[in-house]
Amino acid sequence: MITHVVMMKFKPEVTTEDIDKLEALLDRLPDRIHEIQSYDFGRDVIRSERSYDFALVSVFANLDTLKHYQTHPDHQVVVKKLGTMCAHIAAVDYENAPYHQESDDDPDPWKSKNLFQRS
Repeated sequence: MITHVVMMKFKPEVTTEDIDKLEALLDRLPDRIHEIQSYDFGRDVIRSERSYDFALVSVFANLDTLKHYQTHPDHQVVVKKLGTMCAHIAAVDYENAPYHQESDDDPDPWKSKNLFQRS
């Protein structure tokens, strides 16, 4: 699985209404691009100097499905819109690492019972 993360810093002139319109575009993508397995986005709530204004996280089965998403016409509409709204965009695409189940006799002190566990 591949996770696609995008963080955006908006230009100063971007309004709340502009962001509402962006969210409406983003809301439609999972229904139109069936390769999207998981999808979430939202506005920053901390608003620190180092924070980005908005983030999107989506999950795909593999690199081929991510590439299809990136070239899909509906995604390209969003890319064009972001080009007018963003002062900076940062993105990372990574292959999801499998997590191993813990056992009570596991000597590894770096594992935590509080972390999400996947097998």
